[in-house]
Formats: sequence, structure tokens, C-alpha cells
Amino acid sequence: MGSRWQMERKKDPYYKRAKEEEYRSRASYKLKQLDKKFKIIKQDNTVVDLGAAPGGWSQVALEKVGEEGIVVGVDLNRIKALPDENYYRIRGDFTTKEVQDKIIRVIGGKAKVVMSDASPELCGIKNLDQLRSIDLTNTVIGIADNILEQKGNLVMKVFQGPEYKNMLDDLKKKFRQVKTTKPPSSRKKSSEMYVVGLGYKHKVKIKKEKN
Repeated sequence: MGSRWQMERKKDPYYKRAKEEEYRSRASYKLKQLDKKFKIIKQDNTVVDLGAAPGGWSQVALEKVGEEGIVVGVDLNRIKALPDENYYRIRGDFTTKEVQDKIIRVIGGKAKVVMSDASPELCGIKNLDQLRSIDLTNTVIGIADNILEQKGNLVMKVFQGPEYKNMLDDLKKKFRQVKTTKPPSSRKKSSEMYVVGLGYKHKVKIKKEKN
């Protein structure tokens, strides 16, 4: 893959643009395009970026939230520091309770936006890769359930598979609007899709009356 992949990347207009505009990844333009279409991130928001390395999505989020907002980037790999004082980095596995608890401490409880451009580690075996993908997706949704504010938003990368429809049906119960899309900067040959949940609805616990 090496040399051919390098050649394709150099010809990629979004890769060139990212270099010129000092974004850490061409993926920055995916979030820019998604946000332009769905108005996911607003000024002063608290944003949690799951699977943030190398930091391209975090850079875009920081531009949107301004100086009064907060962006927290979480990844197993090291994320190089950004100059913004309102950017916080957590190195660790966000699928673990330890890291999830750390996220809650850093943000002070709740977030307005949860976003994830993370991909599972793929092995090339279709059924296994689909299971890993849905496990990761369910983890992101679980974290969103724990930390999203009322009317908060979710945006995440997903891969279509047997559980894709069930996942969307579940999200439609939790958000006022659920949209699926593939931004122009996503490579055509990629099977990735993006799901956007707008307007999170907290579950209302109904107390049972005592007889």
C-alpha cells in the first residue's frame, strides 16, 4: 500500500488544503462540512472529541466554540498540544470506565456536543470488523447518554452492517432529529457514513405510585 497510498494522498485536494491551512488532518473538512449543514457546534459549547488524534476535529471545534467554550480530546495515542488554553487532552481508552470518569471530571459533568471520527482496529475479516465497528459505535452512544446535556448534539462515524438500522432506530428514540450523510470530503471508496443526532432527549424516569 505504501508508495501508492502516498501518491494518492499527495494528489488529494483536501490533504493539500489541510497542509496549507495548518489543519492536522484532511478529516477537519468532514467536520466543517457536517457542521455547516447541521449546525452541530455553537459558540461557548463544551465539546468532547472521542478518538481525537491527531487533532483535526478538535481544531475545528475550537474555532466554533470560541474562547469561552471547552474542547476535550480523548485518544489512546498522544495528541500534540494545541495553543488554545481551553483545549484539554486525555490519553487513554475511552471505552473504559476510568477514562469516561476522567472526561466527566474535566468537563465538570455535562457536554453540549459529543463527536467521534474514531474507527475500530480492522483485521480484514468482514463479520469481525462489523462487530468491532458496532461495539465502538455503541460505546460512543453510551458515553453520549451519560454526558450530553438536554438538547445536546452527537456526530459520529459509522460503518454500515447488519446492526446499522437497529442503531439508527435506537438513536431516533433519543434525539429529536437523526440524519445520515457522507460529506463531500469523505473518500468515495470508503464505506464510512456519518450519523448526526440533534436535540438529545433525556430519559424521564416515571415513579411508580405505592398502593
